[in-house]
Amino acid sequence: MNAPSGRPERPARTPRVVHADAMPSDAPRVPVAIVGAGACGLVAAIALRDAGVECLLIERDPAPSGSTALSSGFVPAAGTAVQRAAGVVDDPARFAADIVAKSKGRAAPALVAAYAEAAGPAIDTLAERHGLAFELLDGFLYPGHSVRRMHALAHRTGAALVAALESAARAAGADLLTDARAVELWCDAERRVLGVGVERPDGRLERIACDALLLACNGYGGDRDKVREWLPEMRDAVFAGHAGNDGTAVDWGRALGARLADLGGYQGHGSWAVPQGALITWAPMTEGAIQVDATGRRFHDETQGYSEAAVRVLACPGGVAWNVLDDRLLALARGFPDFVEAERVGAVRDAADVDALAAIVGCDPAVLRATLDAVAPGAPDAFGRRFARRLAPPYHAIRVTGALFHTQGGLDVDARCRVLDTDGRPFPNLVAAGGAARGVSGDAVWGYLSGNGLLSAVAGGSIAARTLAALPSVRPTPAPSLPAARPDRSPP
Repeated sequence: MNAPSGRPERPARTPRVVHADAMPSDAPRVPVAIVGAGACGLVAAIALRDAGVECLLIERDPAPSGSTALSSGFVPAAGTAVQRAAGVVDDPARFAADIVAKSKGRAAPALVAAYAEAAGPAIDTLAERHGLAFELLDGFLYPGHSVRRMHALAHRTGAALVAALESAARAAGADLLTDARAVELWCDAERRVLGVGVERPDGRLERIACDALLLACNGYGGDRDKVREWLPEMRDAVFAGHAGNDGTAVDWGRALGARLADLGGYQGHGSWAVPQGALITWAPMTEGAIQVDATGRRFHDETQGYSEAAVRVLACPGGVAWNVLDDRLLALARGFPDFVEAERVGAVRDAADVDALAAIVGCDPAVLRATLDAVAPGAPDAFGRRFARRLAPPYHAIRVTGALFHTQGGLDVDARCRVLDTDGRPFPNLVAAGGAARGVSGDAVWGYLSGNGLLSAVAGGSIAARTLAALPSVRPTPAPSLPAARPDRSPP
């Protein structure tokens, strides 16, 4: 599902790097330019304004959205005030250990430690200084997390998170330029970024000089050629990410001589409703729901993670599977607005008994009955999964496929989010985070721990802001005083 702009797309300019001694003399100058106003860019802008640094967010869409708006909006963080209030004992070391375990040790160690350490303070600052009222998700545990650490706003949608962050960034004094697609990156002979060129809706090219640049723009999931090259198992998968994930950051990096890393890492999802084109929450799977193929048989341990489930679902006959829930699990799913909307448009089909469920799936009732009978408390099953209870009629079925949501590889960065060249040296004033940079999922789909995308965005944006504010070329200016708290802004 791509985020529409509301108007026909113009033929896009190919992103390019311009090597020059200086920007054009008529180009306006900002201390920090941020390409991309999703969660990463907005968090960075808020932190920069808290540090007294002026910044400009450059956003290709009419309003901030990006991959964040298409997500569930859940941010994992350790040691937060919200966790302490809920009696959850957690710390960055435990969080980092969970990330390492899920990636089987293949995530960048320095980034894992830095992001696990930065996420909690970032969430607390957004809550205490900027009024984002985070809540701790309760009632289930996402695969790979040893404790409850998913933070969400009351609306429980990515759109609500983006709206609240945009409101906070504007209130903090960050400037925002929308309908501006960054297509040029200007750089001098010393590898110092000079500024960017942006394409406006009418085709005009405007250039903006800056003292430092943050790439918080995108991954490459929307570029079919790059997907075929680096993620061949997803070459025919639905791309459920944002249209802005066109690989611009990767293209710029290659042109600059930057090092790329973890290009085989990505977030898939094994629960994309078809034909409705809607994300179905994985929460019921953690509590006892199952997936069956067209023959009525289970084919994997559903609790291993929704990302790797994408590949397993795509390997089923026809590339589709069926989520099977009962009333108790349906009630859990209805706690998520995205699921409620999917149900409203017909994604959920009801079955009074096994025969009716088999008719929906199109399989032999005897085979499906044997599958459901095997879902019982006791020893681990053939896939290694333990069940706490049986599924009970009536049943509810959702036809799903595997989808690609966003990539987890990109520009290689150090623990300060500085972009590194092919020799491992940082560029003087270029940083990257979020979808533009490598994440903490390693180089394979199974390395993705639930929430790693927004972890990279929120923790990475916070770290990138500290790095930018410390650059000698970036001059702080007074930031506006802020009230202690502000109510969340509801999504449009």
